[in-house]
Amino acid sequence: MTTHSGSCLCGTVKYEIEGDFESLYLCHCRHCQKDTGSAHAANLFSQSAELTWLAGADAVTSFTLPGTRHNKSFCKLCGSALPNTQIAGLLVVPAGSLDSEISLSPTAHIFSSSKAAWEEASAGVPEFEGLPATAQ
Repeated sequence: MTTHSGSCLCGTVKYEIEGDFESLYLCHCRHCQKDTGSAHAANLFSQSAELTWLAGADAVTSFTLPGTRHNKSFCKLCGSALPNTQIAGLLVVPAGSLDSEISLSPTAHIFSSSKAAWEEASAGVPEFEGLPATAQ
C-alpha cells in the first residue's frame, strides 16, 4: 500500500494518505475555475485510501456551494486547497497539495464544455523556468 504526504502553503496543515488513487481528473467546470483561480482543478480520487491529519486539523475548513455537490476544503490561514471527504465514501485530494510524487497520469478532462477560452489559446505560448524578467 502506498503512503502519500501533503501540506498547505503556510505549512500549518500536514496530512498523510494511506492507499492508492483510482483517478486524477482535470475539472474545467466554472465552479472549479472560480475556486482555483485557474483553468481547471486537478483532483485525485479514491474510494479506499485513508486520510490522517498530522498537524493543523483545526485550521481546515470546508465550503459547499449551496444547491450543488461542489465543495472544497482549505486552510483557514493561507487558503490552500486540502483533501476532503464531503462526499460519503470518496476522498478527493487536490493534486497540488501533495508533497510526495504520484505516478498516476490524468484520467480525463471533465466538464470540458466549460473550458476557459484562454486555455485553448495557450498552446505554443513561450515557457520560462522561472519568472520572466519583464514580470520582475
